[in-house]
Amino acid sequence: MGNFLPSTDAQRREMMDVVGVQTIEKLYADIPADLRKQAADATASMPAGVSEFEALEQMKHLAKKNRVFDAIFRGAGAYWHHIPAVVSRVSAKEAFVTAYTPYQPEISQGILQTIFEYQTMLCEFTGMDAANASVYDGATAAAEAAAMCRERNRNVTLLAAGLNPESIETVQTYSFGADAEVAIVPNKGGRLDLDALKAALRAGVASLILQSPNYYGVIEDVPAIAELVHAAGAKVVVSMNPTAMALLKSPGESGADVAIGDGQPLGIPLSFGGPYLGFMACKKELVRKLPGRIVGQTTDAAGRRCFVLTLQAREQHIRREKASSNICSNQALCALTAAAYCSAMGPQGMAEVARACYDNAHYLADELSKINGFALDYPAVPFFHEFVTKAPANAALLLKALENEGILGGLPIEGGILWCATERNTKAQIDLLIETLRKAVAA
Repeated sequence: MGNFLPSTDAQRREMMDVVGVQTIEKLYADIPADLRKQAADATASMPAGVSEFEALEQMKHLAKKNRVFDAIFRGAGAYWHHIPAVVSRVSAKEAFVTAYTPYQPEISQGILQTIFEYQTMLCEFTGMDAANASVYDGATAAAEAAAMCRERNRNVTLLAAGLNPESIETVQTYSFGADAEVAIVPNKGGRLDLDALKAALRAGVASLILQSPNYYGVIEDVPAIAELVHAAGAKVVVSMNPTAMALLKSPGESGADVAIGDGQPLGIPLSFGGPYLGFMACKKELVRKLPGRIVGQTTDAAGRRCFVLTLQAREQHIRREKASSNICSNQALCALTAAAYCSAMGPQGMAEVARACYDNAHYLADELSKINGFALDYPAVPFFHEFVTKAPANAALLLKALENEGILGGLPIEGGILWCATERNTKAQIDLLIETLRKAVAA
């Protein structure tokens, strides 16, 4: 550590005294011990350098350890979708890949326009009035939404139990730093418990953040929830799957004040978990609290259409103490990719993808339910393309049987398995999954 940081031992000692820790190790107390780098590792010598040819051979050897599945039936926030070739081609253009933050609009018109078009499409998706240039991922968007909804006398954020666990943890982390309270509202039958919500809507509640379809795939009754929350004077934040919005009502139509989510389904590959795209949009009344960059359209001195970064007084690089957020970057390339995907697909293509996801998931659910022990956890509520089933045997053994057939099965969770199907899952793949599971259960 001391070899790379330009601070002296005395300066580091002074910083630790201010923080209130005695040793460097205490700074990392929240990191599990088995994940921390041990002293022996830190002092281990680096291996000798090798030639480019030798390095490539080593990389090929390592790459062979990766398991590439023929079919994926796992979602939980990251989804296996087809990406048209034109999307990858557009997003790979050098001018976009190397573009930096567009602080100087007069020489950044290209990247500013791509962000503006992305924001416009996002508003159409969400039914909102304004959108930002993106944040890091869906979990970050949830945490930023909680912050933008807090007021002086309203400092409590309610989180629906059906929110993605990663989003819940991120909101809790952000809120801890802001000395703000967070409370979880439980589910009932796969959906948000409305009676529990009524009881939780006390004075001081700033917002409720819910997800629909939720983490377990269930479509929430957003209009009914929004009515309850608004009656208590709080804001409604809806985390949405952009693919599902091609079939379902948008958050804006359902009464939400803020719409958030992860844009990974919009042409962004799985990529071992990232980088992804966190999107945020809101009603006009909240636009000055919307964090991050916002690109606006205007005209220059000659009356020509042009683009600028607007409402910058909200941002930390202008007024750090009064900024609505400390977000200082955006996922511009991922946002461009999402815009290219939406343009390539068009409204009809998006609707066809959503319908295929819905149909494939329901066919999968129907066939799984025919296997003894694979009953749906929440059969009485609607779902989009994810659902939970009970497991008739050890989930790990069942999923291993699928892996042996080149299939990545659902995600094991408490109480069962969370399954997902998208437009990429063919009938043949689903039938193979069903037959494999039927044999595994009978064995």
